[in-house]
Amino acid sequence: MLLFELFFVTAWAGAWGTSEGEFDVDPLALAVGALWFGGTAWVLLAYRRREDQGPLLPRRDIPGLVVCAAAAVAMPALTGSWLAGAAFLLQPVVILNWPRGVRLRVVIAVTAALVAIAVIDRAQTPVELHSPVWAIGMIFSIALPTASVTSLWWWDVLLAFDRARGVESRLAATQERLRVATDVHDLQGHHLQVIALQLELAEKLMGRDPDAALEQIRAARVSVAEATQGTRELATRFRTVSLADEIANARDLLQAAGISATAEAPDDVNAAPADVLGPVIRETTTNVLRHGGGRRARLALESGADGWRYEIVNDRAGGQDGADGSGLEGIARRVAEAGGSLDVRREPHEFAVVVRVPGEGER
Repeated sequence: MLLFELFFVTAWAGAWGTSEGEFDVDPLALAVGALWFGGTAWVLLAYRRREDQGPLLPRRDIPGLVVCAAAAVAMPALTGSWLAGAAFLLQPVVILNWPRGVRLRVVIAVTAALVAIAVIDRAQTPVELHSPVWAIGMIFSIALPTASVTSLWWWDVLLAFDRARGVESRLAATQERLRVATDVHDLQGHHLQVIALQLELAEKLMGRDPDAALEQIRAARVSVAEATQGTRELATRFRTVSLADEIANARDLLQAAGISATAEAPDDVNAAPADVLGPVIRETTTNVLRHGGGRRARLALESGADGWRYEIVNDRAGGQDGADGSGLEGIARRVAEAGGSLDVRREPHEFAVVVRVPGEGER
C-alpha cells in the first residue's frame, strides 16, 4: 500500500505543466505529498494494532488524519486539480477501523465519488495540461481505495489464520494437560483408594488379629510401590520422544554442525523400542559431533524378522578415534539389557556403530 501511495504522490506532484508542453515536478506539491504519505503511514501502523470491536476513529489515528486533511486542502491549490485533493482526503477514510461489511460500501461510495470528480476535473482542466502524468494521477486516485482495501483484507485474513493457529496450539496443549490429569487421576485415585481401605482394615484388625493387620499393612506397602512405579512409567511415557522425531532431530543437529547427514527409517518406525533406541540415537549422534571430525554421516533404522537394526556411519578425519569409549560402553550395557547386540566397525576413514535389538514381543 505504501509503495502504491508513493507512486500516487509522485504522479500528482508532476501532473501539471505549461502551455508550451513542458512538464516538471512541483517541489512544494512533492513536499505536501510526502507529509500526506507520512500521515497515511501513521494510520496504517495504527491499523496493525486494531481490534475487531474497536472504535472507528481511535485517538491514535487523529494526528495522521489531521496531516492528511491539511495536505488535501493544499493539493488543489498546488496542482489545480480537485481530484488530487479529494483523493488525498478520502484515502485515509477507507483505511479506518470500519466494522465488517461496512468498508466495502464505503469503498464503493468513495470510488464513485472519485470517478465523478475526475470527470468534472478533466472537463475543467485546459486541454494543453492533459499530460500522461495527469492521466496516471487520475488512474491512481480512482484505484487507490480499492487496492488499499484489498491489501487490508489480505492482512486481516493472515491475522485470522495466525489467531486460528494460536488457538489450535493452545487447544492441543489443553487437551494434553487434560489427558495427563486424567491418567494421573485414574492411576493415583485407584491406588490411593485401595491403600486407604487396606489401612482402614488393618486399623480394625489391630486389636483382635495383629497378624492379619500386619498383612494388610504389607499389602498397603505393595500398593504404594505399585503406585510409585505406575507414576514413574507414566512420566516416562510422557517424556519419551517418538523415534521418528529422534532420527529427524539427530539429522538436523548434524546438518546444523556442517555435516552432510541423511536419515532413513521405515514407515512403522514408532513401533521400535523407543526406550532403548532413543538414548542410543542421541549418544551416537553426540559421538559423531565430538569425535567424528568428518563431513558426512548416515543414519538408518530398519526392521527385520529378528527385530530392529540401527546403524550410524560417518567419515572421520585422520587421527580421530571416532567415538567416546565410555559412551559406547553405556550403549553396550543398555542394548545388552534389552537382549540386543552392539557392533563397532573402525576403518581408516569410516566409523560405524550397528545396534540390533529384538522387537517388543521378543524382549
